[in-house]
Amino acid sequence: MSNYFDKYKRTFNYDIGRMTPMPESPFSFRNDDSFRNLVESIRQYGLLEPIVVIPHREYSGKYEIVSGVRRWYACRELGRDTISCIVADNMTREEAIIFMIDANLCNRESISPTEKGKAYKIKLEAMKRQGYRSDLEAENTSCQPGTKFRTDEAIAENAEDSARQIQRYIRLMELIPELQQLVDEHRIALGPAVELSYLPEETQRAVYDYYDENEVTPSYSQANRMKKLYADGLLSQDALKRILDQPKPNQKETIKVPAELVRRYKPYYSAEQLRDFIEKACEYYAKYLRNRDRGAR
Repeated sequence: MSNYFDKYKRTFNYDIGRMTPMPESPFSFRNDDSFRNLVESIRQYGLLEPIVVIPHREYSGKYEIVSGVRRWYACRELGRDTISCIVADNMTREEAIIFMIDANLCNRESISPTEKGKAYKIKLEAMKRQGYRSDLEAENTSCQPGTKFRTDEAIAENAEDSARQIQRYIRLMELIPELQQLVDEHRIALGPAVELSYLPEETQRAVYDYYDENEVTPSYSQANRMKKLYADGLLSQDALKRILDQPKPNQKETIKVPAELVRRYKPYYSAEQLRDFIEKACEYYAKYLRNRDRGAR
């Protein structure tokens, strides 16, 4: 990071209350185990790496955080008045956005699929403003239909995902929020989610309503059939229901438990962590019942 800022770097301690995360950031703050570990690390060893900020574009004397939002939250929780900063005061807005996205994609332990999609889309738009080419031409190949960007190839050079995979993540931004949440909860895989993103909002909502009633999500094959029928103007409500009613080979019986019943105990857990918590709770309760029954004999 030091080489990147050599042309305009200056480091100093600044009032922690006069900073705010960049509004373009797609990443949500989670008060999870990883954050708790970060708080404890800073408590014991101090802030080992300064955060990166730029002058606020609207308010003099304030700064926007480009990198290090979780460290900033941790220092606030520890009651710190100041925080060590690298001030990149000559960085353009587009440079700051791109650096913010790259820093989070590289350093965050858990990023949801929709967060990644938002991040790639925001970076893509910033790179286009910098002058990268963007050819909005439909692909006529055998791969999944989508929008072809020259910028996605540039993004892929410094990302763990291929250009095609980046396109797929960006397609998630075309889903309604309810389906995006199912993707983040790993109830819908990325493949079928991308296919569903080509359906109009009312059809996506019908897919979600079917899931809400039956706890069944479409497979890639089912989602692909919906998309093809819609493209041909043949996706009626009856056709949609016939597709969704077809049982999937790996379909399993499910039990619906309201999330608020579990979140009262673990409010910051992800859906995957909640499932693991429920499984372990069932194991402990089953063990308790076995021990109780033995004691009653």
